[in-house]
Amino acid sequence: MAATVTESSSEDQSRRIFCKNPFLNIKFFVFCHGFLQLSQLLLSGYLKSSISTIEKRFGLSSQTSGLLASFNEVGNTLLIVFVSYFGSRVNRPRFIGCGAILVSIAGFLMSLPHFITGLYEYDQSIASVFSNSTDLCQPAMSTRNLSDTDCTPHAVKENREVLLILFIGQALLGIGGVPIQPFGISYIDDFASERNSPLYLGILFALTIIGPGVAFMLGSAILHFYVDIDKVPPEEIQLTNKDPRWVGAWWLGFLVAATLVALSAIPYFFFPKEMPKEVVKGSKSEVKTSKDLLNQLKSKSEILQSLSLTQFIKIFPVVLLRNLRHPVYLLVVLAQVNLSAMVAGLATFMGKFLERQFSLTASFANMIIGSVNIPGAMVGIVAGGAIMKKFQMTLKQCGGMCVIGMLLCVIFAFPLLFLGCPTQKVAGLNYRRSSDVGQHSFECNSKCNCLDKAYNPICGADGIEYISPCFAGCEVVNSDVVENKVLNYTHCRCISANGTEGSASPGTCGTNCSHLLLPFVVLSCLAGILASTSHTPSFMLILRSVQPEDKSFAIGIQFLLLRILAWMPGPVLYGSAIDTTCILWGKKCKKNAACRYYDNDLFRQRFLGLQFFFEVGAFLCFVAVFIILRRQERETRNATEPKTIPEKEKLAEKSSKNLDSKV
Repeated sequence: MAATVTESSSEDQSRRIFCKNPFLNIKFFVFCHGFLQLSQLLLSGYLKSSISTIEKRFGLSSQTSGLLASFNEVGNTLLIVFVSYFGSRVNRPRFIGCGAILVSIAGFLMSLPHFITGLYEYDQSIASVFSNSTDLCQPAMSTRNLSDTDCTPHAVKENREVLLILFIGQALLGIGGVPIQPFGISYIDDFASERNSPLYLGILFALTIIGPGVAFMLGSAILHFYVDIDKVPPEEIQLTNKDPRWVGAWWLGFLVAATLVALSAIPYFFFPKEMPKEVVKGSKSEVKTSKDLLNQLKSKSEILQSLSLTQFIKIFPVVLLRNLRHPVYLLVVLAQVNLSAMVAGLATFMGKFLERQFSLTASFANMIIGSVNIPGAMVGIVAGGAIMKKFQMTLKQCGGMCVIGMLLCVIFAFPLLFLGCPTQKVAGLNYRRSSDVGQHSFECNSKCNCLDKAYNPICGADGIEYISPCFAGCEVVNSDVVENKVLNYTHCRCISANGTEGSASPGTCGTNCSHLLLPFVVLSCLAGILASTSHTPSFMLILRSVQPEDKSFAIGIQFLLLRILAWMPGPVLYGSAIDTTCILWGKKCKKNAACRYYDNDLFRQRFLGLQFFFEVGAFLCFVAVFIILRRQERETRNATEPKTIPEKEKLAEKSSKNLDSKV
């Protein structure tokens, strides 16, 4: 009776403390940590949603932008190994807060290039505040050379500074993110009740999936605004977001996300190093079990704390080799490496692929990814977990589920290789006349003195695209003076219409591939859902295939290998493959800058071919895992049979003796 009164009084006392000080409440910590993780993923995911825009603004190749996208993993990988060592020795909330501030600084730093560079310059037909030049055909001008105007020493230095700032920002983003998730999870697991801890961790894991989706939706909203919206009056902006020269306000998203991270960092400096353990009502047996678990956790943490840093470093390779020698563990990690490399490349460049393949705006491509593909992956992960819970699967059944999921994924992903259209006909690139003199030099525009670096695509009345009005021989531009927008071009020497000089409309002709967008999105979403169903069972295969004392190390090693083998090289590999499909490079200081035209068929085959390759690789790894588990199960069954067979024989003998005696 006295014990019951003591328990109830301690519950009442803890509630009073929680009411007076929310920083002693684990639920409030979970709320703060959920907000921080969402903000952090919003910031890291936003770069991927705006990668094609940043390429266009600063003249980057896809390989460079892929390296930039994966550079945050460098700082993260170098420090993540020591988190498990320092985790129980430091003030975790304070470390999380410091990491969040570093992430916030990284976000503000990523937006800095916009403020230290000048206005975004592009080729145009109407002289304005951007430029006094025009890209119309001007036969009267003997020479026209602007090729070196953007190659001054100041411009070259500015380009280097921009790249350096972006890479430093990404490195800081990775370093700052190191303590956030591991320290947060361990803190919750230590001070939440055993009953509520899975729920809290489930909320955080759900946010890790939702975060990138929110980032792409933020990119979709912000890229509607013009890049220099803070420097140029709206009436001076000639472009629309459907124009291939359009660059959205990429920097604004970094400011929004960095501000949210900074705000979410503040509460962590008020949480204590340790807080009272969460109390929930339960039976005495549950309370006793909880105390036993706590004592076990304390003893394990004391063992970890007794290790010096040198001892920890010595133990790490031994545990690494012990786990890598386990065939199931190694094969499952290799399967996850394949899937992670695929996801890393798709997350970085899927928006760009949709823009080029289906002539979409960057904003609309981001909306598709954020509202369809990422939620689809979330559905697959939840469905995989629910199926496992429903059927209480064995290890072999988990392996079989991964095999079936990846097989169906491969089946649905294969048709994607053929869902697309070739590059539109572009004069001088993939469409030539017999009178063509050079790549962009035609007999009809030979006296126009066109700039090789000009890029202002127009669509002729004959359905052929020209990279600028000058290359089409257009001498007149008709514009809306009120809205400062180009309506059309006339007197175009290279465009013939019934024997007379034809006209052209501003903008690209497009790929005319919009009818294939819906089936592509549906199939890619289904493939993503099916691949994601293997997420939970593959984690269970890892947890159940290693020794109990190696579980935390095994998970740490798994994430380390995923970063080194997938998240770091994946975007660079995809970016390099994309660059090989370029058929017209923009030039900056006589060097290749952002690509202007791709061979769409090659782009699709190599981009989605890599996706298919990684999916097949994961499928084969899971097949090998299933075969090994089936063989192990058979060996276990055979090992138990010899013990049971003699017992059956003895029973048979006894029964026969009884029958004989009866007879």
